[in-house]
Amino acid sequence: MATVQEVKQDALQTAKKYVNDVYETVKKCNPHENEFHQAVKEILDSLVPVFVKHPKYMNNAILERIVEPERIISFRVPWVDDQGKVQVNRGFRVQFNSAIGPYKGGLRFHPSVNASIIKFLGFEQIFKNSLTGQPIGGGKGGSDFDPKGKSDMEIMRFTQSFMTELCKYIGPDTDVPAGDIGVGGREIGFLFGQYKKIRGGYEAGVLTGKGLGYGGSLARTEATGYGAVYFVQEMLKDQGLSFTGSTVVVSGSGNVSIYAIEKATELGAKVVACSDSNGYIYDPNGINLDTVKRLKEVERKRIHEYVQEHPQAQYFEGCTGIWSIPCDIALPCATQNEINEASAKLLVANGVKAIGEGANMPSTLEAIDVFLNNKVLFGPAKAANAGGVAVSALEMAQNSMRLAWTFEEVDAKLHQIMVNIYRNSVKAADEYGHPGNLVVGANIAGFLKVADAMMAQGII
Repeated sequence: MATVQEVKQDALQTAKKYVNDVYETVKKCNPHENEFHQAVKEILDSLVPVFVKHPKYMNNAILERIVEPERIISFRVPWVDDQGKVQVNRGFRVQFNSAIGPYKGGLRFHPSVNASIIKFLGFEQIFKNSLTGQPIGGGKGGSDFDPKGKSDMEIMRFTQSFMTELCKYIGPDTDVPAGDIGVGGREIGFLFGQYKKIRGGYEAGVLTGKGLGYGGSLARTEATGYGAVYFVQEMLKDQGLSFTGSTVVVSGSGNVSIYAIEKATELGAKVVACSDSNGYIYDPNGINLDTVKRLKEVERKRIHEYVQEHPQAQYFEGCTGIWSIPCDIALPCATQNEINEASAKLLVANGVKAIGEGANMPSTLEAIDVFLNNKVLFGPAKAANAGGVAVSALEMAQNSMRLAWTFEEVDAKLHQIMVNIYRNSVKAADEYGHPGNLVVGANIAGFLKVADAMMAQGII
């Protein structure tokens, strides 16, 4: 008769084999989609303790179903530039999982966009949205269109063409896109206007991130950056630490970065660096956020212009060097895989205490291992980055009720959501044998809610 230890070991090996088999199938069925493979592996490896404790999820093929999108839409986007020349881009929408609500996830306009990136983002979105506690499923979309250097009229013509096709697949109770990299208030406005014209009705809940004058929510602009800082604040608090007096490095200079800088500064930190896709600035006196906001949000200029107004600051070409700046807290808020193993080791060597991922998957798997092995507090993206989509869901709720909450009301709800995400991640990590590991905790907490809903709804 097998001992208890042997039974546990057999269950562990069975769970590991199941996870590995599913991952190998994902790679086989989705060749060359490295970003998608990375996202799947990071989550699947975390779920082994769940399958050991609850074999029912293996018996119902939950993983085989959850890694396969419910629907993938790919389409061409023709538009005319200011010279009268016809341009053609590719558009995507991945509707990944609707077990707990309508598909929800941003639209990204960037030359790097392809099927792999949209699928990785959509897959992550399933678990991120689940963690918020809001009734929203996972989706993502975008185009390889580059809005940089384009006129407002070119942006309008492109977004109208994009929405002319996308509108067939979205709706307030079906799929609710939002903004992401390259898609801000201007783009959302054009997209919403075209949707409204085609549909012939005012469906405010079809897009989030809208302007305040036509159904948007106060605090939505600030939500992702504020949310990341609120999450890190909870991590620090549990260790008797705080932002007060800390040196912070924030990558990026877009929406997430700007409001992460704002909130960290409000909490007493000194943010000394930020970046854009060309390079980074280091200001030993602390970043002047008013200058960054004007350069990036109003004048749409490059970050190197900052040093012309602040001579004590320095500008450096390239982005990876930003992680060589000694800091107590690092907030990667730019893009995926911006912190590799070498950068992670440099951050650790320079004494970093906490990492809060404001972007989607900004740390490679190897970098995450470096942080965890060196006991650095680590807030994974699907948890720390969830503030934006959380307030998007609050925007949907306000649209449904035809009312608007104050900034303070929305911010308070956001703060509480981020505290809940942190606590639920800690609880799941403890319960499944990985105390302190928020990567495992967030993945498990997000997975269980979706998996239970999928089981309740049958094999669909």
